[in-house]
Amino acid sequence: MKLYNYLLLLLGFLRNPKRVGSIIPSSKWLAQKVVSSVPWNEVKSLAELGSGTGAITRLIQHHMADPTKVFLFERDPGMRKRLNSTYPHFQISSNASYLYKKITQEDLQSVDCVICGLPFFNFSNEMRQRILDQIQLALKPGGTLIVYQFSLQMKRILNKHFIVEDVVFVPSNLPPAFVYVCRKRNEVNEIYQ
Repeated sequence: MKLYNYLLLLLGFLRNPKRVGSIIPSSKWLAQKVVSSVPWNEVKSLAELGSGTGAITRLIQHHMADPTKVFLFERDPGMRKRLNSTYPHFQISSNASYLYKKITQEDLQSVDCVICGLPFFNFSNEMRQRILDQIQLALKPGGTLIVYQFSLQMKRILNKHFIVEDVVFVPSNLPPAFVYVCRKRNEVNEIYQ
């Protein structure tokens, strides 16, 4: 199964390197850091953007309480098919640009947490902003956003839209990664603090 996941990710990267951020699945250390940053006692709904081969999804499944509504977004058809067969009880979609639409179709107004591993560095400014706008719409006030990236490029951008509470470096990943733990502002006046 592990070899299959590596091959799936490698093929996805070769087909579309702008949309698949890595040729190797997230390490167990990165996945553990991401999932341990989720305030599970507050989470009844969660979206994972860029689920890939499910390295983080596996841990989400182990930590979530019943009933937690989970939305997975993965653009690559091969990886999405794999996610569908492994996690049939999760809502799986192809395009994170429709995050808000997908959650409202399930009679939710917002989600409590968003985990995002999309390769923002590879995206155009317009695409990056579209995804951030969708996260803003979909995430409840005070909700948690966890973003993992391979550079510090997103820190300034995330600070504009969210409260960045912590940035943790995870060297035990290939490539090493940064995990941003953010919170959506509760009120309009927090924007100006």
